This record gives sequence, structure tokens and C-alpha cells, in this order.
Amino acid sequence: MIAVFLFIYFVIILTVIEIFVILFRLTGLKVAISRFQVISMMTGTGFTTKESELISGHPIRRKLATFLILFGAFSLAVIISSISEFLSNGLRTKEILLSAASVLIVFSILRQRQVQKHLSNLFNRKMKQNIELADLPIREVFLKNHQDTMLFLTIYQDSQFANRTIRQVLPDIDALDLEVVFIKRGDIVFRKKVYDSPLHEADQILLYGNKQVMFETFQPDMEIMEKH
Repeated sequence: MIAVFLFIYFVIILTVIEIFVILFRLTGLKVAISRFQVISMMTGTGFTTKESELISGHPIRRKLATFLILFGAFSLAVIISSISEFLSNGLRTKEILLSAASVLIVFSILRQRQVQKHLSNLFNRKMKQNIELADLPIREVFLKNHQDTMLFLTIYQDSQFANRTIRQVLPDIDALDLEVVFIKRGDIVFRKKVYDSPLHEADQILLYGNKQVMFETFQPDMEIMEKH
């Protein structure tokens, strides 16, 4: 009987995982990332990767994650207590079957395209109404496709930009598919006239734009950064 219980509860856990994979996917997260992070949160292991920032930095996903973490802790307690109860009084199969049926029903409902479409619209509407841009991860705000990227370029003494302006080195900078967001010099950040401000050694430039254009334009300086 204990084997039957463990099998049923295992089915419940797998179904809950798939339910939350669907929910996270409806918020815009990739399926592969969703499944790994869901399993990590439920088991309390592995939720320390950079991908976890996609969840912890997203308000709706953070709420889903909170429930999932609590469910994982609760599941462990249920399994331990149920095994103990079985060893002492026998297992209540009826309650377990009802729980499994309930979870499977929820999973079946979430598999419906109309339900997924409604939830996706609901999540997006809630994001637009209640979430400030600063609450979202940089990846979701700026990197809308695989061609976009951001780069923090450090200026060294042998850099082509050292003691020169960006426009002096790149006269056609305005025509390139990239932007200089700001120049950071110690604790000071410059956002105005960034193309015409002389750059000093140890300055940092935040660049945003097309990945290929950026790498072709700043390749020499990127190689200098790697050497240092």
C-alpha cells in the first residue's frame, strides 16, 4: 500500500510541476527554463543560478514561486508524516486519490488553449497596470530579441578611446545600430554629450544595440579587456 501512495503522490507532484511550467510560460518564460526552476524551487536545490533572476525580478513569477516553494516544503512534510501514519495506523487511500484527482483536473483545465490565452492576457494586463519598468529584469526590458545585447566596456590606457571622444574614433556613430547609454567614471555617471566627452582610463561605457554591430565596432577594445 505504501508503494501505491508514493506512486500517487509522485503523480501529484509531477502534475503540479507541469501546472507551474504552464503558468510561468504564460508570463513569457521559456519552457526549458521554467521546468528547471520549478523543480529547483520545489526541491529547494539549485535555485541559485542566474536564471533565477528571471523569476525573482518579475513580480508575478515571484508570487507563483512563493507558493511553489511553500508547496515543496509542505510536500516533504506530507510524505514524511504519511509514511509515519501508514506505519502506525494504515494509509487513507481515499483522501490521496481525491487530492490526485483535484490536481489532475486543474492540470487538464490549464492545458486548454482558451484558458491559457485568458491567463496570459490577465498576466500581461496586470503587468501593465501595476508594475513599474524598474521592477523588471534588464533582459526583459531591453533584450527583446537575440540580436540585442548590452556591454560594459572598460577603457584602458592602450584603448583607441583613451583621451579621445567616441565621435573622434567613430565619426559615423549616429548611423550605427547602437547607443551609448552612459559613461561611468568612478561614482559619477555622465548621460549628456556622451559622444563628445573625452574618455579617461578606467572609464566604463554602457553600450546597447545590435550584437553584431557592437562586436565589430568595439572588437579591439573587447580584446584589450580580455587581456586585462
